[in-house]
Amino acid sequence: MVTTDWQSDLRRRGYRLTPQRQLVLEAVDRLEHATPDDILTEVRKTAGGVNISTVYRTLELLEELGLVSHAHLGHGAPTYHLADRHHHIHLVCRDCSEVIEADLSVAEPFTAQLRGQFGFETDMKHFAIFGRCAACRDKAAQGES
Repeated sequence: MVTTDWQSDLRRRGYRLTPQRQLVLEAVDRLEHATPDDILTEVRKTAGGVNISTVYRTLELLEELGLVSHAHLGHGAPTYHLADRHHHIHLVCRDCSEVIEADLSVAEPFTAQLRGQFGFETDMKHFAIFGRCAACRDKAAQGES
């Protein structure tokens, strides 16, 4: 678990840490890259009466407050993670769906070129690169032998 004091963070912004908000934050913390449906399943382990609209509203508020962040890692729903974790690029394997977190520094030459050539500032925290992880690449290579 992250040691973030969510109650203080929310109170400082004029909000309370309701049981639903706490459950959603704890689920995001445990699951790391989770869709709203994944979060609902986790929350319902403790609070069976919570519905998907509560999860979506809570995630929207928590993102506005800077406590969670989302990324699109495919065609489905966005995935959420705690915003206080370091920002990273998501490397998504098309074969096994593994998500690898890469430090933003690996993209610095690319983002510097975008800045220099186009004057474009990137928001890499929502960035995902799709491809094939090492294990799936090796498995595919063995199949070709």
